[in-house]
This record gives sequence, structure tokens and C-alpha cells, in this order.
Amino acid sequence: MSSGPMPPGKPQVKALNCPGCGAALAVRSFGNAVTIVCDSCHSILDAKDTNLQILQRFKVATDEVRPLIPLGTRGKIRGTDYEVIGFQRRTIYVDEMPYSWHEYVLFNPYKGFRYLTEYNGHWNDVSILKALPEVHPYGSVPTVRYLGETYKHFQTAKAGTSFVLGEFPWQVRVGEAAVVTDYVSPPRVLSSEQTGNEVTWSMGEYMTGKDVWKAFRLRGDPPDAVGVYENQPSPMSADTKNIWVAFAGFLLLLVVMMIGFDMIARDEQVFTGAYRYDSNQRGEASFVTDEFELKGHTSDVEVKTSTDLNNRWIYLDYALINEDTGKALDFGREVSYYHGYDSDGSWTEGSANDSVAVPSVPAGKYYLRVEPEGDPGYGVTYYTITVKRDVPQYTFYGLALLALLVPAVLLTWRTLTFEHLRWAESDHPPVKWRNDE
Repeated sequence: MSSGPMPPGKPQVKALNCPGCGAALAVRSFGNAVTIVCDSCHSILDAKDTNLQILQRFKVATDEVRPLIPLGTRGKIRGTDYEVIGFQRRTIYVDEMPYSWHEYVLFNPYKGFRYLTEYNGHWNDVSILKALPEVHPYGSVPTVRYLGETYKHFQTAKAGTSFVLGEFPWQVRVGEAAVVTDYVSPPRVLSSEQTGNEVTWSMGEYMTGKDVWKAFRLRGDPPDAVGVYENQPSPMSADTKNIWVAFAGFLLLLVVMMIGFDMIARDEQVFTGAYRYDSNQRGEASFVTDEFELKGHTSDVEVKTSTDLNNRWIYLDYALINEDTGKALDFGREVSYYHGYDSDGSWTEGSANDSVAVPSVPAGKYYLRVEPEGDPGYGVTYYTITVKRDVPQYTFYGLALLALLVPAVLLTWRTLTFEHLRWAESDHPPVKWRNDE
């Protein structure tokens, strides 16, 4: 008594002979092949004919067209074992230049057919769509939508078959051509092939040569990938998104810190004094200011100099001196302001005002020693010195922002360059590339 259907037996390779040259043929797709190509005499045979009728013979100028993955090789794609049973080379012409790629037919007796494509070391895992995508042919760049994802038109070209080998689930011919249209949304590509009134849609997903070699346990190393392929994912795209997310987080932290420190800063004026300096006067020009007190915790001190300079300069040698300890913090400031007219119009240089922050000054009683200096003959310069305690400084935040921004901008630039190279090979090249042509 049977308890259910018997499981299928282990698939067996069927052996046939080519009617053209008598060479042995290995049929691996178990009746699913429509055409078989003899590797010896390059005859294309009708696999559905018991006599293997010869449909076409083609000549190969050289033996250079050989599959990187030999027919009969088995590998695992998406967890399923597949065997390579067919191989073809297809060619398009752009500006009279030929561009060829290779396609591999994969077969599993329970899952059916799958395909691998390879161009310049770039690989795609391809399967036939079971539902039609939604085509939007209008707009600057046509698009299609499939399973909620939008694909942008990349290229339309007429592709001709120039070499075939092995088994195919359709009537393949050398010289036959189809209009191939690709729409990309890296790492995937949707492709339509139109032959007459028949249109077939497929989806490819980018694979590296290293992954293909691992899947099929091939010896040696895969050929290096050349250039940027149409659906090749940018190696920087994920990093670019992450770095801008991190940038936004750190920027928010900087803003919060800036607001917080600004709110608790004393920003207290502790001294101001008005002075004059006569560059024609001989003798000692240095002096000391009145005493002032710095209260609270250790913080910065801002010394601001405001002058009436007009096409001249003054140099002020400052020393902030602690009255109790005698410790001096020396710093000098040159203040200059010039303006005038030339053939390009009015111009200005410098500023009549200056400020400097002295960091980490402890609390205590202080005074300033000031030694002014200027060009003789310019007369009197009037200036005011103002001292503030615990003034918010924004230079740190600017430098921190720059340190965060530079790597984000550089990574974004590399990503944009990658995309520029991708679309330069499309039917919609970037504007800059169009202008260069």
C-alpha cells in the first residue's frame, strides 16, 4: 500500500552524439533543453527532435571565447545547487565600438533555470520575472517599478549573439539580436529583452567575482573588475549615510554644549579704560592700568582693543599680571586698518578693532601692563581697552564642526564620483560629461 507519491529519482546525465561530427553530447537538463550546441563542430541542434536536427552551424575564428566557469561545473546559488549547462557571448555596439558580455545558463532539476552574467569582471545573478513591472516611460529619465522599488533607465541597445555553447531553454542562434533595455537600482537591475513582439523581463543582482568563485569552488582568482558597472553598489554608500547620521548627532551635541556653556558663562566686564598714544612723543610709552578683580572659577579673559586707526597701525605689548603672585601672561597684538581706491574700486584691509582670549586665568586681582608702539610721524592714536571675564568662545565649536564635516564631505565626494562614473556609461550621462563631448 502506497503511503504517497514516490520521490523523484536522482537526475542522470543523458549521452547523445552530434549528427554533424559524431562527437558525444552530454545533455544535463533532462529534456528541458530546446537547443544543444556541439562543442566540436559548433552545430546548433534541435534538442526536441529525436534525430537532433541541425538548426545552424557557425564558425569560430579563434578559441579565445571560452567560459570562465566550465560547463558541467556545479555550485550553490542562494542555497540551491545549480549546474552550468550553457554559455553565450553577446555584443552591443556604442559609437561603432563593440562591447561584449557573457551569460551562463544554470540548471537545477527541481528549481529550473537561472543565469549568471559577466562583463569586465562584474557579475550578476539573474532570474526571470514572474510578474511584469510597472513601466513609466515619461520624464527626463524613464523608470519602472517592481515590488515597491523604483528603477531608473540606464541603457537601451541592440544585443547580438556571437557565440554559444551547451544547452539552452530556447532556440538560440548565432547572429540573432534583441533590443535590451536596462533599468538600475543598485545592487539590482531589471532588464527587458524584445525580439519581435515577445518581451522577456529579468532581474539581476550584483555579485563579486570572489563570491562566484566561492560558490562554484573554482581554482585561482577571478578576473579583476574593471571600471564601475551599471548596478554595482557603491562601496561607500552605506558609510556615507552612517557618517551623516553620526555628523547630525555630534552637531546636535555641539549645539547643546554651546547653548549650555553660553547660558552659564559670566560674560562679565571687569575693566575698561581710554588711552592715547603719540608716536611723535619720545620717552617711555609703557604704563599699567588700574587694578581689577577676576571672580569665580578659572576661565578665559577677553582683552578687546578699540581704536580710531585710519590707514595706519599700532602694536600693543600686553602683560596680564597677578598682583598677589606677580605671575605675568604676556601677549602682543597688532591692530591695523587701511583703505583706499584702485582700478578695481574701493578696498579695505585689517580692522580698527581687535580682541584676544587668554585661556585658563585663575581668580584674583590683576592689572595690565601696556607698551604701545607705532610708526613715527603718524601722530596721536586713541584707543580703549576693555577686559571681560568668562566670555563664551566659539572657535572650539567651529573647529569641532570642521573636524566632523571634512570626513563626511570627502566620503560624500567619493560616493558622488562613483555615481558619476556609473552614469557616464549610460544613455543619461551627467551634464558635465555631455559638455565635454
